[in-house]
Amino acid sequence: MRRIDLSGPTLLVFTLLAALLSLTGRPTAKAQLVPFERLSDGPVYIVRVDGMIDKGLSMHLDRAIASAETDNASLLILHMDTFGGLLDAADIMRKALLSTAIPTVSFIDRNAASAGALISYAADRIVMAPGASIGAATVVEGTGGEAAPDKYQSYMRGLMRATAEANGRDPAIAEAMVDPDLEVDGVIAAGQVLTLSTKEAVDLGVADAEIVSVDALLDALGVGQAPRIAHTASMSERTIRFFGSPVLQSILMLMMLGGLYFELQTPGVGFAGAMAAVGAALFFGPNYMNGLVEIWEVAVFILGVALLLAEIFVIPGFGVAGISGITLVVLSLGVSLIGNVGLSFPSGGAIASATVTLAITMILFVGMLFGLGKYIPRSDRFAQLVLQPNLGSKEGYTSSFTRAELMGVRGTALTPLRPSGAVDVDGDRIDVVTAGDWIAAGTEVEIVRVQGSRVEVRAVREATA
Repeated sequence: MRRIDLSGPTLLVFTLLAALLSLTGRPTAKAQLVPFERLSDGPVYIVRVDGMIDKGLSMHLDRAIASAETDNASLLILHMDTFGGLLDAADIMRKALLSTAIPTVSFIDRNAASAGALISYAADRIVMAPGASIGAATVVEGTGGEAAPDKYQSYMRGLMRATAEANGRDPAIAEAMVDPDLEVDGVIAAGQVLTLSTKEAVDLGVADAEIVSVDALLDALGVGQAPRIAHTASMSERTIRFFGSPVLQSILMLMMLGGLYFELQTPGVGFAGAMAAVGAALFFGPNYMNGLVEIWEVAVFILGVALLLAEIFVIPGFGVAGISGITLVVLSLGVSLIGNVGLSFPSGGAIASATVTLAITMILFVGMLFGLGKYIPRSDRFAQLVLQPNLGSKEGYTSSFTRAELMGVRGTALTPLRPSGAVDVDGDRIDVVTAGDWIAAGTEVEIVRVQGSRVEVRAVREATA
């Protein structure tokens, strides 16, 4: 057998190759997911956690956990892709995951930001797909993205720390996802909120493995052949989430305001009032169930509408009751856009954002009224609903009847014309005027001009002259 000389340059080459292989072939957690010690033979439940974290989603997860416990499920997987949402809804989901005895895995397909990071930390295992991220859990208020006051940040830090400790993860890293002032040696310097990529999360022990799909995850845990149940949201849960979207909220506010306006313009209660009532129910109902609207805000809106109705049907004119009603209606809509708790409101950023949203809605409302008032009455569709015949001159309609055949006809003044009076023309009494002269009764006159209902005459002698 031929011997290989490992001295000199050859030895150096082999040494470099070995070092390179050791770096590129370094074992990672990609294929090192530790299986659960013991899993039942039940089905695997898969729950989608995407979009905004709200009360509708927390209701869905509660129902999924209850069904999984009833079926003695072997595993509960959260298919995660969210940028966050309501903190109180996320806390409900966190508690539900920590309380269940079923093994849970958060599979972060793309994003687990803010409230999504808190929910993922509550799972027994965190698995991330390539290109995913987790972190940025700073509490913000309103829709403007401004950081909430420190008391909210402190509460979120405590939640992240306690959840990380409950599942054996580094609490310092979890807190750094909330507080930009925290520094973690070798991870992040002060002044930045921590967000981790898949590789970073695996290297730091936040994530247990990098796996490309749910199928690969189930194979890695040894339950690839187990029955799967994709637990979907119920109709009520989907409805709550649908009507909680900001775009639809603006449309519903326009329905309320437009319905109230047109109802005030017409006697009785009709279609406009029904439209306003439906808009109010769809606006306040789902938001109240989602925890975005307090009961006192609904009461303020109802009181405002009651004052407007009292102004119309009870109190004559338009005064204190009407102005107070409009103020309370607008105030209730504005407050419902702010994430307040009871009578505790956030700082000016969220209030300013809600004010801007309400102002835009009011501008759209005024534009809608202008469009409806100017263009809809002229449309063919509106003419089919309302009796609106064409009374133009082409159809034979005029404001007065013109008797052109009277031009040049003579008659006798029945009354003194001073300058108006009556003239007899072949037994027909006609109201006439002169050009300014007074003509005595019994004088023969001649009609010299007919214009609409105006018939002008002159004495015959003047006409002859």
